[in-house]
Amino acid sequence: MSSAPTSTVLYDTPGPRARARYRAFGVLSVLGIAALLWYAYDSLDSTGQFAAAMWDPFQYTAIQQRILDGLQSTLTAFGLAAVLSLALGSLLAAGQLSDHRPVRAVATAIVQFFRAMPLLIMIFALYHSLFATSPLWGLVTGLALYNGAVQAEIIRGGVNAVPRGQGEAAFALGMRKTQVLFTILVPQAVRTMLPTIIGQLVVTLKDTSLGFLITYTDLLYAGKLIASNTSTPGGYPYIPVTIVISVIYIGMCLALTALAKWLEARGRRGANRRTTATA
Repeated sequence: MSSAPTSTVLYDTPGPRARARYRAFGVLSVLGIAALLWYAYDSLDSTGQFAAAMWDPFQYTAIQQRILDGLQSTLTAFGLAAVLSLALGSLLAAGQLSDHRPVRAVATAIVQFFRAMPLLIMIFALYHSLFATSPLWGLVTGLALYNGAVQAEIIRGGVNAVPRGQGEAAFALGMRKTQVLFTILVPQAVRTMLPTIIGQLVVTLKDTSLGFLITYTDLLYAGKLIASNTSTPGGYPYIPVTIVISVIYIGMCLALTALAKWLEARGRRGANRRTTATA
């Protein structure tokens, strides 16, 4: 039987020589990445960043309290930005779905503007123009405007993905557009798009670290203060602080992701129970 390469509509199946080249490139890439990682590790290790003494500051209550205060500030900014972005997103999505063309045009223009505006520039502009004495609200407002625009697109897409028969049946029963939207379409859209909505909330959580640039005392700002003001026999503990702060951020993001999966599974179970009950 012939072992010649076969072709498909989309691509040609690589032959023995091509597969050998791909394997060689893969091996070289892995070796190159490993060499870069080893170089970075060796450079940092030579300056004592991985010495055990670098971790001693984390034993002090003052350092632990500073990290907890930074974590509380991060969660405060995230909580406010999450609530405001979801409220703004729902409002803008309703505007984009409106039957009135001027309302649709205004809502669409707002969404496109804030989606296109770089978040960092927006936070800086809000801080220096309106919230110079309140870094928290400069950060929260920027996050709410940007993520609210993104959430609006998510909700609008979810509503448009609901089968048209759902809305037509509601209209046939005499329901108004607002009733159809908020009692029929939006609940189904949110149930479908919930993982995407929470995924955007994860982005919101990570973006709270931008508050560091406007002197908001969040977790990243607390880490900077610890790393630059805490001296050990081997120097300043930049790498240990980076590891600790990164682990906390990753843990919070993983917790939100787990929440999304749990809500999605619960929604599927509820839908299955309703389908079984009506069968």
